[in-house]
Formats: sequence, C-alpha cells, structure tokens
Amino acid sequence: MMGGALQAHLATGTTTICRAWALIRRDGRVLGFTDHDRDLAFEGYFFRADTGLTARALQQTTGLSVDNTEAMGALSDAAITEADIIAGRYDGAEVIAWLVNWADVGERSVQFRGTVGEITRSGGSFTAELRGLAERLNQPQGRVYQRSCSAVLGGAGCGFDLTQPGFATLATPVTVEGQRLFRFPPLPEFAARWFDRGTLIAKSGAAAGLRGIIKSDRLDQDGQRVIELWQDLGAAVTPQDEMQLLAGCDRRAETCREKFNNFLNFRGFPHIPGEDWLTAYPTSATVNDGGSLRR
Repeated sequence: MMGGALQAHLATGTTTICRAWALIRRDGRVLGFTDHDRDLAFEGYFFRADTGLTARALQQTTGLSVDNTEAMGALSDAAITEADIIAGRYDGAEVIAWLVNWADVGERSVQFRGTVGEITRSGGSFTAELRGLAERLNQPQGRVYQRSCSAVLGGAGCGFDLTQPGFATLATPVTVEGQRLFRFPPLPEFAARWFDRGTLIAKSGAAAGLRGIIKSDRLDQDGQRVIELWQDLGAAVTPQDEMQLLAGCDRRAETCREKFNNFLNFRGFPHIPGEDWLTAYPTSATVNDGGSLRR
C-alpha cells in the first residue's frame, strides 16, 4: 500500500519520482540501483545512479498469481559482472523495489519484493527475470513419506552440526581439473568415501563463497584424495585456494544412526512396507496364523 506522504506528493501533479532497487545476494552482498541521475540512500541501502539499470513495468495481479517484472542493465566491473552471473552468485537473490520521491526520500513506497529468476546475457548486457513473493506458493509444500530422509544435512530439519570435529575440514587442492575435479592430500583422518554427497565450499580466491555438491570421494593410485563435483563451481579455482569439505549423507537410516549418531532427527520412514506388500494375499500353501502376509 502506498504511503500517505507519497500519495499526497503524487496528488500535486508535479512530481519528483524515481525508482530504486536493492539486490541482496545469498552470500550477503548488497547492491543498490536507481534510475535517478544522482545517488540515493535510505533504510541502510545506497543506490547508485550510474549503473544503467532499468526495469520494465511491473505486472501485478490479484489472487495467487505471481507478480513479475524484469530488470535490464549493462555488465560492468563496478556493478553486475558476467563472471558473477555465470558463477550463480545472483541466483535466488532477494529484490526490493521502491517508488521514491528523490527530493525527499522519506516519501517512498515498496512496489515489488521477490527474487531473481532466470538471467540472460547478450552483447554486454543482461536481462533478469524478477519473481514476486507469490512464486513461493508454486513450490511443493509438506513432507514426502519415503524410506530415505527428507531433511537437508545440517539444516533445521536435520539439526546436525557439521562444523564439529570429524565432519568438516579445510584443505588446499594439489591440482584442479576444470573446476570440477580436485586432488587433495590423502586426509587419512577421514574414512574412505566420507565426503560422498557432501559439500565443497571455496573459502578463498575468485570462487570464494561458491559451493558444489560432491559426486564422489576416492583415493587415486598416488594416494591423493580425489573430490569430484556434479557441476563446475562456475569460477576459476587454483591450487592455492583454500577449500572446505563437509561430510556427506546418503539419507539412509543406517547412515544417520552410525555415521552421525543423529537417528532421533531422522526424517524418513524406513519401515514403510514396499510395493510388494500391497499385492500380498493369504493362500492355502502358506501358514495362516495371523502373522504378516508373505509371498
């Protein structure tokens, strides 16, 4: 809803209105933009005027339909770079857009709040789809009844602290192949395949803050620990960059109990009967003593 002060300003017929956007990335970095010809600042955000970022008209709907719009701008070293887009640093970033009186920034109103969707790049510029808060209603809700655990390791549902000794380590790769294959020293304190399905996080270098899901953890013929990701990190990694390795989980009840001693927080249903149980029936060839049906 538009604030009274801004509404009164618009009612005068002679306005000093512009738009401002705050972009909050998942790594905590905040960027501010405005289509005014000078910088603005309010609510702890600083909005730069020389970024060339513009936005198309906001499409707002009633009901549960998703509000959406697009932001367009030039790729530059000072603001949004192509390298950061490729690395996925803007994926899912939070966006807040205001209509503001640049002569008195106290007169403003939030016009849009949501997240960054698909980003396309072409000819030194980019176009970012912005999705409103109603987009979250399109995501599946609730729990799935399945044998394996539905929680994310280390997340709120799991409750396990991955930073405790024995489940995470910092290491520097010996060699790097294509930002997907990393060879580390043997790391003998961790059992074989300890990091399968775990997480690799870059702590320094150009890829700092980026993370990847570990596809496999193995020892090669030279005794080096080989960590392979499902996808490239998206930014250059060198053997001098420090990496953090977090233990992985295959979501089985046995792993939760024996590897993490966390079975009380297991979010699966390991005792659900299989599909064969649905077709089981009593026969004269089996013992019918009131026990479970077997085929």
